[in-house]
Amino acid sequence: MRILVLGSAAGGGFPQWNCLCPVCKLAWSGDKRVTPRSQSSLAVSADGERWLLLNASPDLRQQIIASPCLHPRGAKRQSPIRAVFVTNADVDHLAGLLTLREQQGFTLFGSRATLAQASGGIFGVLNTDLVDTRVAELDAPADTGLGLWVKPFAVPGKVPLYLEGAKVEIGTETEATVGLQIGDGAKSFFYVPGCAEINQGVLKRLSGAELLFFDGTTFTDGEMVDLGLSKKTAWRMGHVAMSGDKGSLNVFAPCGICRKIYVHINNTNPVLIEDSPQRSEAVRAGWDIAYDGMEVSL
Repeated sequence: MRILVLGSAAGGGFPQWNCLCPVCKLAWSGDKRVTPRSQSSLAVSADGERWLLLNASPDLRQQIIASPCLHPRGAKRQSPIRAVFVTNADVDHLAGLLTLREQQGFTLFGSRATLAQASGGIFGVLNTDLVDTRVAELDAPADTGLGLWVKPFAVPGKVPLYLEGAKVEIGTETEATVGLQIGDGAKSFFYVPGCAEINQGVLKRLSGAELLFFDGTTFTDGEMVDLGLSKKTAWRMGHVAMSGDKGSLNVFAPCGICRKIYVHINNTNPVLIEDSPQRSEAVRAGWDIAYDGMEVSL
């Protein structure tokens, strides 16, 4: 399998268009210790010709242009993108579907809850004569027809921001937020771009994995609050922080995961600074920090 990181940042990208937090200031000033990143998405292929997208970022057009393997070739209208699997109904994961509206056939996979938001309304621009929508059941491998299977599983999370009511449940495990296991019949890896808590179920499933792409949104739970940018902690946003007793650096340490890569990294996260103490801490713990264009082979 070829796995290409199309975008490695959280919603808003890095630098975020309206942000002058300490990390974004470095990017706006052209500091070489930071590298701009687009919003989170992966592309996977078993044969290097047909590609499956994991989430459809608002930056998808830019990501396609930056990735020669996704450029059209052959027919007048053609794309190597043959399928998309969306992990939740966040705007950051669905908006890129609007880029794929140009009379192009592909298969769209997701849970019932997620596909309910990705059909009708503005997404009605997707031509249903060309776009095949398929519900993926939890804990059941879905055959993509591309030499790849994808098995979704529930992880602690929450509903998308635009669906929140007066009372919001954080950490519930439903089909609203899923992680994915992707395999080609020989090897497999995990993709979990959003997770509110690493509980025993998550630990059991991910322990011993050959490769894990995991939620790296913030370094501390109170990062956005401490910077005066939000009243919401990482937990309240549906994400687990990297640091702390319950953070991913600590909890995953004894789990025997061969390679661990942080994705969905918020613009405020100091691990984006190459010589920061936080980056050093993550690297010492065996983590890579994803960047746009990063490629991994299994």
